[in-house]
Amino acid sequence: MTFPARRDRNFNLPTSSRRLPRTASRLLSPLVVCALVLLLRDGLPDRRWLMAPLGFYNPPPLVMEGGDPYLRALMRTIAVGEANYPQPYSILYGGIRFDDLSQHPDRCMPIVAGPNVGNCTTAAGRYQFLSNTWKEVAEDYHPQRSLQPSQEGYSFEPQYQDAVVYAWLADENVWGTDLAAILRSGDIERVFSLLSGTWTSLGYGSETNIVSPYLSLVYRKVLREELKNVN
Repeated sequence: MTFPARRDRNFNLPTSSRRLPRTASRLLSPLVVCALVLLLRDGLPDRRWLMAPLGFYNPPPLVMEGGDPYLRALMRTIAVGEANYPQPYSILYGGIRFDDLSQHPDRCMPIVAGPNVGNCTTAAGRYQFLSNTWKEVAEDYHPQRSLQPSQEGYSFEPQYQDAVVYAWLADENVWGTDLAAILRSGDIERVFSLLSGTWTSLGYGSETNIVSPYLSLVYRKVLREELKNVN
C-alpha cells in the first residue's frame, strides 16, 4: 500500500523531500568514518567520551623533558581540570591571559562560580597556583632556589611551573605516600582523592567542574602517550 508523503506543518514540501545539500551529504560519511577511526585507534574504553566536553581530549604535552611517565600523565590531567585552555601556562583564573612570566602574576581575579563567589583568587598558570602556594613550593622545589635563596619572585616560565609541580608530586614526605607507585598500580582515583585538597577540580573537593567526571579517562589516554615516549 502506498501512502501520500507526510507534509510538515511549517513547509510546503513533503518531509521526504527535505534532504541535506549534496555537498554536506558527501562530507558527512567521511567525517563519521574519521571519528570512528580515532575512537578505535585510541582505544577509548568508556562511552562517557561521547558526552565529554570538547577541547580536553588532547591536552598539550609538558614543556619539561624527562621524568616518570606516570607523574607526567598526572600533571597533564591536573592541568585539564584546572586550566583547560590553549597555552595554559599564561592563564589566570577565568581564562584571562597574562604576558609577564618572570614571576607569579599575583593578580586577584573575582570568583564567578562555586562556593567562593564574591571572593577573589590569585590562581595562575597551567596548575593554577595561588601566589602564596607558589612562593612556598618554589622555595622548596624551584630549580633556581639555590641561586636566589632570598628572592620571592621565582621565574614562572613554563619549564619552571612543570619542574616545581613534578618535584612536589614526587616528594613522598608531602603526600605521605609514593604517588607514582599508586599510579603504577592503576588506582588513579586514590591519587585524585589525595590531591583534591590542593586541586579541587579532581572530583573530591568542593569545586568540581564540567570535566571532573572525565579526568580518569583523560589520565589513561595521556598515560599511553607518555609511555610511548619513554626511551
